[in-house]
Amino acid sequence: MRVLFVNDTPRNGGPGRSLYTILKFLPKERVHRTVLLPREGIISELYRDHGVADEILTLPDLVENPVEPWSRAMMREDYDAPAPLRLVRLLGNLGRATRGVLALAKLAKTGNYDLIYCNGTNANFFGGIAAALSGVPALWHVRYTHIPAALRPVHDALAEGGDVAAIVCVSEAAAALFPKAGPKVRVVHNALDVDEFGAGVEPCLRTELGLPADAVVFGSQGRILPRKGYLEMIEAARIALAGMDAALQARCHFVVLGDTPEDLRPDHLAECRARVVELGLEKNVHFLGFRADVRTYVADYDVGIVPSVYPDPLPRAVIECMAFGRPVLAFDVGGVGEMLRSADAPVGRLLSGDPPDVAGLAAAIGDYARDPELRREQGARAREHILARYDARAHAAHIMAIIDQAARA
Repeated sequence: MRVLFVNDTPRNGGPGRSLYTILKFLPKERVHRTVLLPREGIISELYRDHGVADEILTLPDLVENPVEPWSRAMMREDYDAPAPLRLVRLLGNLGRATRGVLALAKLAKTGNYDLIYCNGTNANFFGGIAAALSGVPALWHVRYTHIPAALRPVHDALAEGGDVAAIVCVSEAAAALFPKAGPKVRVVHNALDVDEFGAGVEPCLRTELGLPADAVVFGSQGRILPRKGYLEMIEAARIALAGMDAALQARCHFVVLGDTPEDLRPDHLAECRARVVELGLEKNVHFLGFRADVRTYVADYDVGIVPSVYPDPLPRAVIECMAFGRPVLAFDVGGVGEMLRSADAPVGRLLSGDPPDVAGLAAAIGDYARDPELRREQGARAREHILARYDARAHAAHIMAIIDQAARA
């Protein structure tokens, strides 16, 4: 079977890494894996270095941002380009996107592909239209919980039409976007290769920061965006630290891995770092920036924090922390609660997310900082839960069955 996997960005992030895990464990003898990206980048390097794709192609007309320059990737300063220039780029990108859809449809048909596997919001639009033009069915992997109102009619028409043969949603929160799509909608949570998240990983975080052996590390990883809740996490850290004695304050550290992508504004990483300085928390709160491989850092956490304040579909950070045997503190939004509630016993703590219970998060931080047995017990349970329900091998087998069914459609 020939499957064309369309990933709508070459940037590092959850969708591309989740697709990597699927590609890694799909049976090579059954699936020819062609990956199509807008351009080369971290994701293409990852796929190529680990041999998870049989072919990697680029199609620059898979437009990532409606006002991006025509000859290079979007940068933050492009948002400040003169209005006439942005209008010209917008009009040009409409033409490029049309050309991209046509090229994708031609590739699907002339390449004798059995399925277009769409991974991401833009990929779903491109792939859904290309499926209608080419007659090659599409599968949508939905990793979002919101569609702009202006695009919703087109999105719904594609989803409910016959050319999109299957819709895989990473959470019930994502599946709520498709009330009329019927049985083609399946909820399949993300997974990871549990062998890559275990005792064989050499921790580096405490050494890098020069932390004492008895430090209690609360860690988080992800893109640094306002909706990811890092300002709320900083405030919770401030409140929690204020309630500790001097000895515990000195031992308690908050570490965040990640950056704000160059094609998004504002630079929220800079805003978070400035807030840390403003509150005088530099000794305890550390925004380290981007790390290509977070595992050696997560392995040094004591507790994971996933502070998203919007309906986050299903952040990989939850699974990564739990796979290392770390309990997770989070606001109950989107698919986050689905992950933590699905365990038979507590593997962390969920706080109210609407509005985010910052004081509750601060109280939870204090509880876990003071109780190593609580951290150990819930962390061990979290690891067992991931091993039982979120291993990438079983996940890939499930996805393979859906691919088979969708291709036959």
